[in-house]
Amino acid sequence: MKTFFTALLLLTVQFLFAQEEVYADGIFNFEENKPQKIFTAGARIRQSPEVNAQVLDSLPANQEVFILKKEERVLKLGERTANWYRVSYQKGDRASEGYVWGGNLCTGYRNKNGYDFLLGLAKTITKKDPQFPTETIQQNMAAVKMMEGPAVIDEVSFETGSGESLSYGTFTVESNHKLKNVEFTLKAAVSGEACGIPGYDQYILVTGKKLIALPQLMSVGDADVYYHHEEFIFPNDKGGVTNAFIYKMEEMEKDEKDREKRKKASKTYLWDGTAYRLKQTR
Repeated sequence: MKTFFTALLLLTVQFLFAQEEVYADGIFNFEENKPQKIFTAGARIRQSPEVNAQVLDSLPANQEVFILKKEERVLKLGERTANWYRVSYQKGDRASEGYVWGGNLCTGYRNKNGYDFLLGLAKTITKKDPQFPTETIQQNMAAVKMMEGPAVIDEVSFETGSGESLSYGTFTVESNHKLKNVEFTLKAAVSGEACGIPGYDQYILVTGKKLIALPQLMSVGDADVYYHHEEFIFPNDKGGVTNAFIYKMEEMEKDEKDREKRKKASKTYLWDGTAYRLKQTR
């Protein structure tokens, strides 16, 4: 009987530890033997893959590192969860190695017109739940930095939901969409892998040395029972308007009798070459 209770206790302990296991967000999954860039200014390089390990160095944003190995150890800070990585890098004439937390690395980066554009997760904030004002929720804040070497030329921040929305991410360069004085457009997107988890699209206009973040778009769906989709129609799209972009929303929900209820909405933002404003309707 004593042996039985001992075995039962061990199984219970193993179950509890299994319940507490933490998995890294998909956007922080970086390939080994590939270059990557530091997003967080002053990112610490440690002697071992632990948050309390000795600090060997700190690196500026836009510093290139080389991923040597993804460690199994995972660290969660706020709503950001990432593996530790063993990296090598060149700082001046000195080549060094150490460990960096994946949350301090870029989730995407691009080079255009002589500037580097870095996308990363900056922090987690606590805010009021819009559906339940007496409660709070945690939201990740992402940012795009326009860099010239180690110098930040401009930066914009935006929300990306909770950790559940960080399974996948993309960072792309698009055309200027025929908007006046816009050189090109950046698009950052994140999404989850389960039904009912929202995805977010963030468009950023690049005009000279300035970044202009447009209103954020959100889409979510639950099989064929419900969906909510938001998009922009730019001047170069079918139905587009010169020097304006149109926000469109479509929503569908099925009731208990499987009948579809649909909603649609739209509004127009005017663009004057330097800023946008909502077009007033009479």
